[in-house]
Amino acid sequence: VQLQASGGGLVQAGGSLRLSCAASGSIFGLNSMRWYRQAPGKQREMVAVITSGGSTHYADSVKGRFTIYRDNAKNTVYLQMNSLKADDTAVYYCYADLASMPYWGQGTLVTVSS
Repeated sequence: VQLQASGGGLVQAGGSLRLSCAASGSIFGLNSMRWYRQAPGKQREMVAVITSGGSTHYADSVKGRFTIYRDNAKNTVYLQMNSLKADDTAVYYCYADLASMPYWGQGTLVTVSS
């Protein structure tokens, strides 16, 4: 299974970005998909989760600003990020739970200028 993340970049505070993560390969049994992020000098943290049934969960720091959704036909998960803050600056990673096995995509850098 390969996870290809894209969509990062430089944005001003208050702006928006949409991250994408496409899963390819043998994806039978794909369960939840998640976004994590890791800011410089900090531990990796979970940002948002979406289950195979479409249920979502968000970190408190992004509730009301970020939306995770998935296109099952395209095996792609998205993270719509609005009202971005400087504290959202980090490398964002997508994660897939496939038959209870973890898979990570490469990171995509999001930089929010204040």
